[in-house]
Amino acid sequence: MTSLPNPPSIPNPKPGKQITQATPADYWSLPTEQLFSTLHASKDGLQPADAEGRLKQYGPNTISAQKQATALRLLLRQFKSPLVLILIFAAIVSGVVGEWIDASIVLAIVLGSSILGFIQEYTAGNAVEKLRSQVTIKSNLLRGGQTQTLPSEKVVPGDVVLLSAGSLIPADGIVLEANDFFVNQAVLTGETFPVEKQPATVAANASLAQRTNSVFMGTSVGSGTARALIVQTGMSTAFGQVAERLKLRPPETEFERGIRHFGNLLTEVMLVMVTIVLAVNLFLAKPLLDSLLFALALAVGLTPELLPAIISITLSHGAQQMAKRGVIVRRMTSIENFGSMDVLCTDKTGTLTEGVVSLDGAFDTQGQQSQPVLRFAQLNAHFQTGLNNPLDDAIQAAAQKAGLDISADKKVDEIPYDFVRKRLSVVTANAQGVWTLITKGALDNILSICTTIQSGDATHPLDDAAKADIEKRYSDWSEKGFRVLGLATKTMEGRSEAYSRTDENGLTFFGFLLFFDPPKADVQQVIVDLLKRGVQLKIITGDNEKVARHVAEAVKLPLQGVLTGSQLNDMHDEALWHLAELTTLFAEVDPNQKERIILALQKTKHVVGYMGDGINDAPALHAADVGISVDTAVDVAKEAADFVLLKKDLGILRQGIDEGRATFANTIKYILTTISANFGNMFSMAGASMLLSFLPMLAPQILLNNFLSDIPAVTIASDNVDPEMVEKPRRWNTKFIRDYMVLFGLVSSIFDFLTFGTLLYLFRASPDEFRTGWFIESLITELVIALVVRTRHLFFRSRPGTLLLVSSLIFMGIALVIPYLPFISVFGFVPLPAPLMLAMIGLTALYVLATELAKKYFYSRGNNAIT
Repeated sequence: MTSLPNPPSIPNPKPGKQITQATPADYWSLPTEQLFSTLHASKDGLQPADAEGRLKQYGPNTISAQKQATALRLLLRQFKSPLVLILIFAAIVSGVVGEWIDASIVLAIVLGSSILGFIQEYTAGNAVEKLRSQVTIKSNLLRGGQTQTLPSEKVVPGDVVLLSAGSLIPADGIVLEANDFFVNQAVLTGETFPVEKQPATVAANASLAQRTNSVFMGTSVGSGTARALIVQTGMSTAFGQVAERLKLRPPETEFERGIRHFGNLLTEVMLVMVTIVLAVNLFLAKPLLDSLLFALALAVGLTPELLPAIISITLSHGAQQMAKRGVIVRRMTSIENFGSMDVLCTDKTGTLTEGVVSLDGAFDTQGQQSQPVLRFAQLNAHFQTGLNNPLDDAIQAAAQKAGLDISADKKVDEIPYDFVRKRLSVVTANAQGVWTLITKGALDNILSICTTIQSGDATHPLDDAAKADIEKRYSDWSEKGFRVLGLATKTMEGRSEAYSRTDENGLTFFGFLLFFDPPKADVQQVIVDLLKRGVQLKIITGDNEKVARHVAEAVKLPLQGVLTGSQLNDMHDEALWHLAELTTLFAEVDPNQKERIILALQKTKHVVGYMGDGINDAPALHAADVGISVDTAVDVAKEAADFVLLKKDLGILRQGIDEGRATFANTIKYILTTISANFGNMFSMAGASMLLSFLPMLAPQILLNNFLSDIPAVTIASDNVDPEMVEKPRRWNTKFIRDYMVLFGLVSSIFDFLTFGTLLYLFRASPDEFRTGWFIESLITELVIALVVRTRHLFFRSRPGTLLLVSSLIFMGIALVIPYLPFISVFGFVPLPAPLMLAMIGLTALYVLATELAKKYFYSRGNNAIT
């Protein structure tokens, strides 16, 4: 095989950079041999060294539109707020007119706040990307004639990929070989149903939908198997060329929507307040520049500018904690939905059961153990090349244990499994030259293609009596928890044409295969724990009703109702909306019915999680509020999931739910802090500026106050969470936020005006003493309030996180010593007499007491809880 040399005229790009790939624009119309020649490739794939050279030349097989934001871009994003830009402009103007000290202070504080936000977001982003890298989509490639499984980003032009049901197609190419190969390509073409792909050449002007010999990045294999030659990768693919248009924003979660409305509310209040303050101060003939800087600083103080960073930090911390428990977060914004989830739908295999399937027996039609049945089953399992599954593994393990030898048999052809036929066929030839079609699958689907039944050495017509006997055995075994497959055979005449599903007729029913998957020992306690947390568990399975019911009863899952796939087919959506809530077990359902069940539950205001790992689970994973898969799942399921479990275990899921709720709780804490002390302080400052003959606080002082109070706020992500906050699902409640802001903002403002009165009338404070005293009281109350509102209990009965407690105490100490620091006069601060300082501390203590009383009153009203 000729290797593709690295052209000396093209330097190796930087990581992530892609060079335009010089392949024919109409490659789908070219003969296969010509493409092999153009790409310097062969049907055995590339040599590993050659592939590495091409990877360096063309770059990784990724879409640049999905790359993580660079550090510079993230830093610049900190300055995108119009308020910050106006403040910087005003500071520059201040410097130009000679007020360079004030200007320098303002710029330094703005820069410090921005760098603080950048460091936190950058660190959080890197941590999350590191976690996401643990779950990668991989492809089966031929390299040097050997099959290798590598990350899809390492696929290069000239690679030969092996595709089977559930595979995500990693790049664009042409089909070399195909066996009942159907691809879902709606993401590119909009076609509703899977499209069959076959080796061929098509017209050069064929559209995407007409290229029946081509596969495309971003599409997935629905059924069958194929080999494909990769021609274009990364941004050169059809998907890459429309990546920006295809990169749709995921649906906004309830929490994101609440955050957006909250931000809009504060922004509207801020704009009104700042406009009024500036106008009144100018009317009162106060200095224009000072008034402008004061109004802008007030706006910055009101704006929750750290909210995006706080959310990123909190979600990142939650993702890292979930990763320690075996849950990898693929979509950060879904963490809140994880905590809000109140219905979890799952298959039984591997969640309620051990997931270690064993073949309990291969039985003939009379119910006796049979080696011929086991041998035919082994041939079918051994020669099938589609989706790997535990049933085939169990068959081969049992056959190996029984010492069966199939080395003399050869594979002729295969008719792959699909979810419509629910069966898999292979054609084999034995040493005597006899060709046999061997089919196994769901019992009803096997019986539907059989006309005779094997009884000993003779065959008889498959009449009603025989069918009744088969159904009775099936029913008895199913009630004991066995999964039962049927097996049928047919002697075939040799031919050169490929076999297809039309050949599956006139078979002889040969026997049964019984599989057993025991219930997990600890699953009963996990079910109880989920119920305590307000999460209903529902089973959605393709297995028959009797097997599913047996498993549910074995693990003591309370069965409220049972619905089967056939019943769902006869049911209108409105009826399902009502019954879905009342049903615990859905059996014998197909992929579209799974999605329909999820949508019905969502219609009744449930936050629905779905856990699945198969091809047939992808629609439900997409539809669910929380899509959960496992690391061993097929690619299309992992790609559709929001979370990937490193182990299929409900116990891990329970811990993930707790972390999701803790993440939600800590995000809410920052919001509650912002809308209580911060909002109250800024409102009071605006009012004071209109009543006093001087500005109550200078712009640099406001910004310093805001900066110092923000630093402990970033530690809220690691704060401890009270047990009741994870006991049930928590959801965003706009009324709760509004009522909280009104009550606690009012309490804060009352104490601010008490402070004003104390400073002006009790201590006759000068303007500088007034500003210094109020700065201290304002900063300490903002720091203290975070410790008070973080819990619904008395603050000293709920231990805060170490970082939050230590950082708050440190900055309280800094607040107290600020007036006495050298060079602090540049901020306009002056040392305060001891009585005045004690008065500020006393007012803070009274404020804590008043806030605790307000908190007790607020939470005593049951309708004011985050629900």
